[in-house]
Amino acid sequence: MRAFLSVVLCTTLFLSGCGGGGGEGTAAVAPSTTTPPTSAQSCTLRDRQLWAEQQIREWYLFPEDLPVNLDPEPYPTVNAYIDALTATARAQNKDRFSTYVTSIAQENAYNASGQTAAFGIRLGYDVANRTVTILDSYETGPAFSAGLTRGVRITAIGERPDSLVSVSDLFVRGGSVAVSDALGPSTAGVSRVIRYQPLVGTEMTVTVTKAEFNIPPVSPTFGTQIINSGGQSIGYINLRTFIAPAETPLREAFQRFRTAGVDRVVIDFRYNGGGLLSVADLMGDLMGRSRLPTDLFSRISFRASKSNQNSTHLFRDAPQSIAPRALAFITTGATASASELVAAGMLPWTRGNIWMVGENSYGKPVGQIAIDRSACDDRLRVIAFAVQNADGDGDYYTGLKTVFDRRGEKTCTGSDMPGLAMGNPAEGQTAAAISALNGASCTPITDTAGKIAMAPETDVPVDGPARFTGKMLPSTIPSPAQRDMPGLH
Repeated sequence: MRAFLSVVLCTTLFLSGCGGGGGEGTAAVAPSTTTPPTSAQSCTLRDRQLWAEQQIREWYLFPEDLPVNLDPEPYPTVNAYIDALTATARAQNKDRFSTYVTSIAQENAYNASGQTAAFGIRLGYDVANRTVTILDSYETGPAFSAGLTRGVRITAIGERPDSLVSVSDLFVRGGSVAVSDALGPSTAGVSRVIRYQPLVGTEMTVTVTKAEFNIPPVSPTFGTQIINSGGQSIGYINLRTFIAPAETPLREAFQRFRTAGVDRVVIDFRYNGGGLLSVADLMGDLMGRSRLPTDLFSRISFRASKSNQNSTHLFRDAPQSIAPRALAFITTGATASASELVAAGMLPWTRGNIWMVGENSYGKPVGQIAIDRSACDDRLRVIAFAVQNADGDGDYYTGLKTVFDRRGEKTCTGSDMPGLAMGNPAEGQTAAAISALNGASCTPITDTAGKIAMAPETDVPVDGPARFTGKMLPSTIPSPAQRDMPGLH
């Protein structure tokens, strides 16, 4: 059983070259102990750097990849020093900026309630066509009520009506980073004038102000559905992020499936970068009605010197649990960590009746613990453990396609169509998932490495919604919410 750590698996994204996004995520919330300050100088830059190094050397999953000595003096921030310490593992694709320092207060607020300061939209950046599309809009955020909803294209951004700069010009000036930065920091009260092209009608201009709000982890409008297809009922659940408030809507969704006798389910993780491992475990339990108490959902393993922290999660039958006959997971390059763990955890128990739909996932079978230094508001997240399913699958650093292919399970390509709601049976990835569950043949996913990108764009049909291609990225200094939810503003 898991005891010492309350664990999370989440995406950690930073910008990399040409305005693209790189990221991943499997993480753990703070251990039961914190390290108190030892003097009035303990929050100086150098002391914070040395404290971070000490914890990394004790807990890092890849100690053999750490430099023997590294002077912190040349590095201007704590995270810059951490990046240098972990550079070897990062070059091997094992730790892609997943060891870092963040704010205790901000992360606690996000994990507990989904609280963040933002407009409340997830953006996709198409560098080739110099466009920005809203991929999701949170019903509780200020942008949603201003008309900035899924499928809308942002065409210009400015701090005032007379300072609007077209998105195309921003791309020319500095790529996706310039567009992202033009939207401002994650601070309540920051306002921007935004010109946008709605799905129907002419361009509009609105002023939107960032505010503190709680992100609904399951959309109240499209997040849970029962879809009739070919006379059969198919359950659909879209989880945006693995945070504590997800427990209630997840239990309600699976109770709805159980009451309706649903045993085929589409699980939509297309933009889900991960989060709390306890929520991933719950999702396993909610699909474990037919499992024995000795059946294993997931295993976490630390370095040899910390093997006493190793643990397993066995399926636990919940009152809302179902026994799925078939599962289709919608994934993209933004699907990481806890999302990947849920799919991997179900693989041994749904052999021959599980599909991966959309594109390859990001690929992060390792996780973080978090160590707090409260006097400095420093939470060090350090890669400290590896994850595996009951069959020992845990080497999917290049995405879950590796595991699906090796096991002979099916994958199906599918295009994201922001002009339609997620969960709409006509929407590209939703439709592909439903077809898979109905036994239709499909084109296998060909991506060989996960990346923060949407499915390749096909020819846009004249009479149908456009398909999106592009990348998702947070701001250059991401908030905890932006780490877990790439593209959030």
